[in-house]
Amino acid sequence: MTDPHDSLEQLRRLQQITDAALSKLGVEDLLHELLVRARDLLHADTATVMLLDEDSGDLVATAASGLEREVNLGIRVPLGRGFAGVVAAGAQPVAIDRVDATTVVSPVLLDEHIAAMLGVPMITAGRVIGVLYVGARTPRAFTPGDIELLQLVADRIAPATQARLHSLDRATAYALQRSLLPSRPPDIPGLEVAVRYVPGAQVGVGGDWYDVFELPSGGIGVAVGDVAGNGLRAAVVMGRIRSALRAYALESDDPADVLTRLDRKIHRFEPGAMATAIYAVIDPTLATMALSAAGHPPPMLAAPGAATQLLPVRANLPLGTHISRPRHNTEFPLPLGGTLLFYTDGLVERRARPIGEGLDRLAGAVTATDPDELCTSVMAAMLNDEPAGDDIALLALRRI
Repeated sequence: MTDPHDSLEQLRRLQQITDAALSKLGVEDLLHELLVRARDLLHADTATVMLLDEDSGDLVATAASGLEREVNLGIRVPLGRGFAGVVAAGAQPVAIDRVDATTVVSPVLLDEHIAAMLGVPMITAGRVIGVLYVGARTPRAFTPGDIELLQLVADRIAPATQARLHSLDRATAYALQRSLLPSRPPDIPGLEVAVRYVPGAQVGVGGDWYDVFELPSGGIGVAVGDVAGNGLRAAVVMGRIRSALRAYALESDDPADVLTRLDRKIHRFEPGAMATAIYAVIDPTLATMALSAAGHPPPMLAAPGAATQLLPVRANLPLGTHISRPRHNTEFPLPLGGTLLFYTDGLVERRARPIGEGLDRLAGAVTATDPDELCTSVMAAMLNDEPAGDDIALLALRRI
């Protein structure tokens, strides 16, 4: 028969974790309070959260109470190895009463003379995102009630941690994106240039980018691209790709050659990344340009006295597809007064309509006018004053 005292004690412990007052705390305070309560209720000396870094496959010490050294030292544990790695790999609670080099990876646990540990997986949307564990410096056995309580703590910490990471990721990605994209294009004699970048309201900052720069030959390099995905990783990859393209552009005035080199770089140093890009080189007289597209929508050209056209750029594969195919250039005249609009697919793609309709609508909005005014009018026409669903980069230039 169950001891009524034990049942009441377990109820008291559960109420400490489900306390409605905790919902009023901010994410950081909630995380700290839950770790403190977990230590107190389980009579443990330490409580630690380790989150899974999907890029490396390691668990990283992220928050702790009583064992802050693991966080301060940036302790990492490979998935499937050591105590936390086994918990994460099996997605099941694990308790051990022997803490030594055969059961743990973190040297901090050995230095602190931890004698017993209990760990549970942190799961959101059916996916393990990390591990919560407690440790005691005196030998002890954890009960089924202890496991139930710690899992409850983990289930409450998991969404709070996800929210914390998402907030940090979004803020960092936005700051990185803004620092990498030039806020004002360079002054180029004979050209008027304007740019826009708008993060998606639903997905946040992504990997869209633009660039304009003068080349050693006297020509002008113009690039627009889109790294697949969103968030901090997409922004980081975007910055590396943009920098690499600039470096290759200093060595070659051939757009197809530059994108070929960039593709090789992505295969070697950005495994799993994929991006679209278009790169154009305008000759020093500004009269002609050569373009190469890597899975990217072609620019629009509006010239005085002529209908706006989607330039028939020869299509090539996106960057990072792991398929080796030759890349090609297409040459076009740039008439005096002609206005070019480069853009990313967030401007024209919508789930509810074919991309062809979006391109037709864009063609109706592009005119041979001041580039800054053009960017404003195009955004208004394509978004109907609604927030952008995906991030959008625009680059408009006019030969004057």
